Amino acid sequence: MITARKRIWGWWFFDWASQPYNSLLITFIFAPFVKDLLGDGTKAQTVWGYGVGFAGVVIALCSPFLGAIADRSGRRIPFLWVFSAMYVVGAWGLWYAIPGDFHLLAIMISFAVGMIGMEFATTFTNAMLPDLGPREKIGKISGSGWAFGYVGGLISLLIMLLLLQANPSTGKTLLGLTPLFGLNPATGEDTRIVGPLVAVWYAVFMIPFFCWVREPRKPDALPVGTALRGAWPDLRATLRALPRRRSLSSFLLSSMFYRDALNGIYTFGGLYAAGVLNWSITMIGIFGILAIVTGAIFAWLGGKADDRFGPKAVISLNVIVLVLVVIGVVFISRTEVFGIAVSPDSALPDIAFYVLGGLIGACGGALQSASRTMMVRQADPEKITEHFGLYALSGKATAFIAPISIGVVTQISGNQAIGITPIIVLLILGLVLLAFVKTNGDPTPEG
Repeated sequence: MITARKRIWGWWFFDWASQPYNSLLITFIFAPFVKDLLGDGTKAQTVWGYGVGFAGVVIALCSPFLGAIADRSGRRIPFLWVFSAMYVVGAWGLWYAIPGDFHLLAIMISFAVGMIGMEFATTFTNAMLPDLGPREKIGKISGSGWAFGYVGGLISLLIMLLLLQANPSTGKTLLGLTPLFGLNPATGEDTRIVGPLVAVWYAVFMIPFFCWVREPRKPDALPVGTALRGAWPDLRATLRALPRRRSLSSFLLSSMFYRDALNGIYTFGGLYAAGVLNWSITMIGIFGILAIVTGAIFAWLGGKADDRFGPKAVISLNVIVLVLVVIGVVFISRTEVFGIAVSPDSALPDIAFYVLGGLIGACGGALQSASRTMMVRQADPEKITEHFGLYALSGKATAFIAPISIGVVTQISGNQAIGITPIIVLLILGLVLLAFVKTNGDPTPEG
């Protein structure tokens, strides 16, 4: 028998299974490896910006349409099988990023396929949140799930650092071991294995999700073909109604900016540390451990705060802290910390970046969990997947702005520190628009 508790645990396992794509590929392991592949931090940041930006455009254009189909057909699980296959195939393809013998376009396409699969799957699983418990408890359910996902990301990262990835200077892992499976650091196998690891991790840990999560029966469900034909008119009507729903539209716009900024921080954090502070991938991995630990703790605490104070208060506080953190990051380099000159071999820049990384993790965990519950409060129950598709659209409609603007500003300035300043602007825009959002949404669907 599948109990309500099992359904919640099954839903949490999606966060556990999918988190390594963010932690290991987008942020801490594969992104910095692109610098090693291309041999230059500025060039790597530019290429990565355009690649992630392209994937964001595809996600933005397709998510609401797919959500409308799912709502009309009453079926999400079949779509999740397709998106899961994209995730696994895309992640596995990164194994072929062989230094000196790789096709850059093929590698970036593989990465984009996996990322698109992950984001589409996230849209559909997020839409299941209201079915898991009453509104007064979804903050805790969301926060606990996000925290559980961070723990999964942490364990997968530890597997990489302790057992698989070699320190360039010693040829040994953090445990002092030779990388498992005979992985050869000279050809980057110890780092490239991150792709297959993420793929296998997802395939194994999605089993509880597919076994325990069931969709409620929808009496007016349509055949998929009929739902497909009616999806665009339905979505078009929803888009036309958005201006009349001030709270919903304000939240979509607000989250569009601050989530894009947060994704920019995650996407370029590892590259920034590699290029500006000359960190090795192992050091970036340790940085990742710290960020994931604080993210898990504060996602859980944020879920409790969400239920007590409402998601708007949680979101506002964390956006303000992130603005201050990113400003601080701009003023850290190998020779200077917050305007204070230091010697090139000083540990102070590293310590400062570790502290800010912990704050980024803490804010990111609480912010994303609270944003998920805020969307539940804004959405119509009958159009929940479509509205989460719009949420994905709002997160990706400008998802190309952060990476592409960072890529452009970095290319023009030739300076990685200046290159990340667009993130500050996006965070401030999100905070301003959040003022027009009502915690419990518009009074009626036609509000």
